[in-house]
Amino acid sequence: MDDVEITGPRSGSSREPLELLRACPPKERADAARNREKVLGAAARLFAEKGVEGVSMDAIAAAAGVGKGTLFRRFGDKSGLAVALLDARERDLQQRILSGPPPLGPGAPASARLAAFVAAYLDYLFDHLDLVRMSETASPGARYRIGAYRFWHRHVAILLAEARPGGDADVLSHALLAALGAEAAGVLRAEHGRDRAIKGITDLVLALANPA
Repeated sequence: MDDVEITGPRSGSSREPLELLRACPPKERADAARNREKVLGAAARLFAEKGVEGVSMDAIAAAAGVGKGTLFRRFGDKSGLAVALLDARERDLQQRILSGPPPLGPGAPASARLAAFVAAYLDYLFDHLDLVRMSETASPGARYRIGAYRFWHRHVAILLAEARPGGDADVLSHALLAALGAEAAGVLRAEHGRDRAIKGITDLVLALANPA
């Protein structure tokens, strides 16, 4: 397997302002925006009815009333659709991190904010596990090329730097986020249940944030 670069701009350098990494809605022509919403609505409906693996791109194009060529040019494949469907949910969580009430938002100690982030992120992940898994595993290293990963990495790195000065916050942030990957967290939930999975990952995070 090829090595995956997870440092530098793709992963969210410690020098990048967090606000600049926030996802923004795409700017497009009105007709393109309407087609996008038709496709995403059809995909969401079919995925909910038949599961992500049980739906083809052909079926999505037919349900949305668009040509297959248009669908593939716009989204590439089902993993591209998954990323687009998750976009609004990710932007909501990012906004709550930037300006929502503590402890998820500003104003709480770093360790409390880290724990709140883990809980909020795992709620998002477990509610959309199949879509997140598809977006993260479409190709080697796909997770690290998703724009939202840069935001999560930067946010966690900022809090880890505050919680444990002198540590390598950028590297530790990648290590912590590995436990929040869809594959790893999904296995924990399947074997131990949602509540126990969240508690175990939170305990790991707090151990990183509060070294002995």
